[in-house]
Amino acid sequence: MTSTLSEGNTPPRARLGSWPTPLEPAPRLAAALGLGPDDLWVKRDDLTGLGGGGNKIRKLEWTCGAALADGATVLVTTGAAQSNHARLTAAAGARLGLRVVLVLAGSPPESGPSGTPANTASGNLALDGLLGAHVVREEDRTRLAARAEQVAEELRAAGEVPALIPFGGSSPLGARGYAACADEIIDQAPDVASVVVALGSGGTMAGLVAGLGDGRVLGVHVGAVDEPARTVADLVSELCGRPCDPHALRVRHDQVGAGYATLTEPVMNALTLAARTEGIVLDPIYTGRAMAGLAAAVADGDIAAGQRTVFLHTGGLPGFFGHPTTVARAEAGLLDLPGDPTTPSSTP
Repeated sequence: MTSTLSEGNTPPRARLGSWPTPLEPAPRLAAALGLGPDDLWVKRDDLTGLGGGGNKIRKLEWTCGAALADGATVLVTTGAAQSNHARLTAAAGARLGLRVVLVLAGSPPESGPSGTPANTASGNLALDGLLGAHVVREEDRTRLAARAEQVAEELRAAGEVPALIPFGGSSPLGARGYAACADEIIDQAPDVASVVVALGSGGTMAGLVAGLGDGRVLGVHVGAVDEPARTVADLVSELCGRPCDPHALRVRHDQVGAGYATLTEPVMNALTLAARTEGIVLDPIYTGRAMAGLAAAVADGDIAAGQRTVFLHTGGLPGFFGHPTTVARAEAGLLDLPGDPTTPSSTP
């Protein structure tokens, strides 16, 4: 299925990022994975510019554009404690002069004797505070959306005009950002056979499918939603105005491990390999899983040598520092792999 956006008026857009993002060759990583030296390229959507970079900027250009058009004074969104989307919503609000309230999963930090947090916030949480967002914590993850609605009602009662930004920025409107990214990829690599991307809340993959068709996009499920293929298909259907069959989508389910927030050995190996072959840092939840999925896809023949593959680097570097297990593994030097490409025998 090759898809196009449904006809209609173009919604308003807030310009937040730096486009196009670079497409860079990764020959040493390609060789380590078993691909040809010109087969693997990295689309650097970690270099989108605002607030530490990442894929959510493309979505926020559209969702924030709609919020501004509606006269919003405050943005409200949800996410995990280390949500990249929450961090970039905070950054977008700062850029646009809008207040931001983040409803994040988990308990508030305990207070120390002087009223300061007993345990220092790290990763994305630290940047949320630096960017000026107000954080509301919700211990029951299943109630995040309901709590955000409640916060929005409280803000309306106080005279504010809140705009609810969807979880992960993933909506048919937000997915337009990745339909535009698909156009960039076609311009930069017209012969691309596969685009590999982390599949979280679904909007990034949906936009890519809308622009590239379902056969060229491989989504690696990270455990953020219960039915990833159905989630993506529904977004594509709304975005394009035509049905999308979830069974036609290329989705890998083999990298979730024990759950969304957990670190697995294939992901740790993928983080190490990308860092030591190309100097590219991935995160343990999204891009690390996507790279592990790419390695598995090469191993089982789903992606073959001799074909152009684009790995979409969706950012998330602050999340690396907000994941204690990953940081501890890195600090302890426990990441060595058999055939480590940094050893003299394999270094060019």
